[in-house]
Amino acid sequence: MEQDLRSIPASKLDKFIENHLPDTSFCADLREVIDALCALLKDRSFQGPVRRMRASKGVKGKCTALKGRSDADLVVFLNNLTYFEDRLNQQGVLIKEIKKQLCEIQHERRFGVKFEVHSLRSPNSRALSFKLSAPDLLKEVKFDVLPAYDLLDHLNILKKPNQQFYANLISGRTPPGKEGELLTCFMGLRKYFLNCRPTKLKHLIRLVTHWYQLCKEKLGDPLPPQYALELLTVYAWERGSRVTKFNTAQGFRTVLELVTKYKQLRIYWTVYYDFRHQEVSEYLHQQLKKDRPVILDPADPTRNIAGLNPKDWWRLAGEATAWLQYPCFKYRDGSPVCSWEVPTEVGVPTKYLFCRIFWLLFWSLFHFIFGKTSSG
Repeated sequence: MEQDLRSIPASKLDKFIENHLPDTSFCADLREVIDALCALLKDRSFQGPVRRMRASKGVKGKCTALKGRSDADLVVFLNNLTYFEDRLNQQGVLIKEIKKQLCEIQHERRFGVKFEVHSLRSPNSRALSFKLSAPDLLKEVKFDVLPAYDLLDHLNILKKPNQQFYANLISGRTPPGKEGELLTCFMGLRKYFLNCRPTKLKHLIRLVTHWYQLCKEKLGDPLPPQYALELLTVYAWERGSRVTKFNTAQGFRTVLELVTKYKQLRIYWTVYYDFRHQEVSEYLHQQLKKDRPVILDPADPTRNIAGLNPKDWWRLAGEATAWLQYPCFKYRDGSPVCSWEVPTEVGVPTKYLFCRIFWLLFWSLFHFIFGKTSSG
């Protein structure tokens, strides 16, 4: 597939995505099974120490595809948790109870694909997975099940949350060193951030993800997180195009060029949080001063999606540099595809800018009034 992609002319990339990247029949079966599993889990009562809890919903998270085998997350949101510490403290019990419910469903229902719950590694295991496969298609998806506190249950996903919500998150309600544990709790906002995008942008994200997986097969770990590449693709489109019909090769090239400029990246969004709340503003300024690359999670300002190891980006940047010379970035006449003009960093508002403007206006008015009085 790598040889196919690198040798495809720029004008044929859309056709490549259409013919090679989606897998509509298997994906349709998967969606049907996951929807059924989530509905069945919602209808069931937990037993034992977690009997007061119920599954409020299930969300399919990231999916990584490799040669017929894929890995994905299924986040099971739970209500009646007092806060996400409950999820941390009772992870093992929750996993055991969810496994029990899945095993019962496995024996009660027949699905269009093979459904297989994996055994827990130990009685106190904090990990659970199951597999959906279609042997005739030589395809399978392994799901890691992640219990999550329904942190956003009371929020309207279409509106910006009250900034006090993020101030509480930042100010100490999150135990030190446990910030990353909130990853699954923000799944709803994170998923909507990508799903609300135009169809062609989603196709570009799929192409970039495919390229990333090819790099991973060749280079192995460690590499930057796949989600960082997905966010980089959204950013490239927002700053370089913003139209629903665009040149796929231009977008693809722009993303790879941004990867090569990883030392300059400072990217964030103000869709869900911003600088209006003083405590959130101070925290964001601290985050955005850190060593680059910085790509803040659009849903969770405590997470730098770019990771902490620039060497991961260095490895990927080397591969991106090589790819920029391939035919997929050239037209049929041999002329190169131009990238969009996209800055490598998002500007940061001056700290306490509005307060400074207020005091400047106040002093100007003060001198104007008392200056006239003195002269009179």
